[in-house]
Amino acid sequence: MKAQIFRGVNNLSYEEIPVPTLEADEVLVQVRVVGLCQSDIKKIRYPLYEPPRIFGHETAGIITAVGDKVKKWEVGQRVAVMHHIPCMRCAYCMNDNFSMCDTYKNIVTTAGFTPSGGGFAEYVKVPGHIVENGGLIPIPDDITFEEASFVEPTNCCLKAVKKAEIAPGKTVLITGAGPIGLMFIMLVKYFGGKAISTDLLPSRIQKAMEVGAEAAMDARDRNLTTKIQELTNGLGVDVTLLAVPSEKAFFQALDCTRKGGKILFFAEFPDELEIPINPNILYRREIDLMGSYSSSYRLQSLAADIVFNRRIDVKALISNSYSLENLSAAVEQAVTPSEDTYKILIYP
Repeated sequence: MKAQIFRGVNNLSYEEIPVPTLEADEVLVQVRVVGLCQSDIKKIRYPLYEPPRIFGHETAGIITAVGDKVKKWEVGQRVAVMHHIPCMRCAYCMNDNFSMCDTYKNIVTTAGFTPSGGGFAEYVKVPGHIVENGGLIPIPDDITFEEASFVEPTNCCLKAVKKAEIAPGKTVLITGAGPIGLMFIMLVKYFGGKAISTDLLPSRIQKAMEVGAEAAMDARDRNLTTKIQELTNGLGVDVTLLAVPSEKAFFQALDCTRKGGKILFFAEFPDELEIPINPNILYRREIDLMGSYSSSYRLQSLAADIVFNRRIDVKALISNSYSLENLSAAVEQAVTPSEDTYKILIYP
């Protein structure tokens, strides 16, 4: 089969490799479409992992083989693939910190080499633990593979929305109107909140309004804080979701979030970045700082429901499609987006 192998920083190699062999409790999925995620891009462009690896984890496809002990799944079924599932028994899982679980981190879908997602290949192997514990999600007949590939990123965004306690009547500032920021706008609206968006690109500011933002502004606007105060009766927003790894965006969030509000870090910042902050700002204004990383097993059914029942329009987020052979070009477009670049899908 063909696969894009990470051979080093900014070095993807389109190669022929063996189709993964199955153990008795495993399933083989033919990848029909896989989303290109910002986390994939970071892994490709920075020295975070030792090569060789095959990345890609927002996967949807067709089961083409099952191990002898697999009873619940059959060849030909269309499935969305969750690339990791927690153990549900460790101290982290017992506190709903599923993404900190060692099993969640280490038992991962693979197309070969060190398991790393494996979606950037023609076939991906799903380990028995994931097969048995809800990591395969049947795709309804009326849902496309493209839509189904959004179940995993929807879960990740849902986790942040739930953690920030976004509910009807809440006003939420979302920094960045890329594919994740736009999904946040849709989810905030779905849960009854009001979204305010910022970005640097005029097209993305317009797109934010199209998908449901109450207001969208240029992040460089010197009057941004004043305008947000005017939109919130002088209070500031209840919650800010940082969907871009920007120090300036964080300080804007401090200025724009009300006393007693929340600021949630969703985008991953560079490791070398340190942000100085006077702790009395948090103390006196009772600002909650929090982070949200990866997905939540507890929200998996809700994520599937939202995508499969089209409660948000994930198709509106798709801007480009690339063959697997041209993955490097897709990464380059994502890093230097054009006016109309949003979610990029890859087709093995």
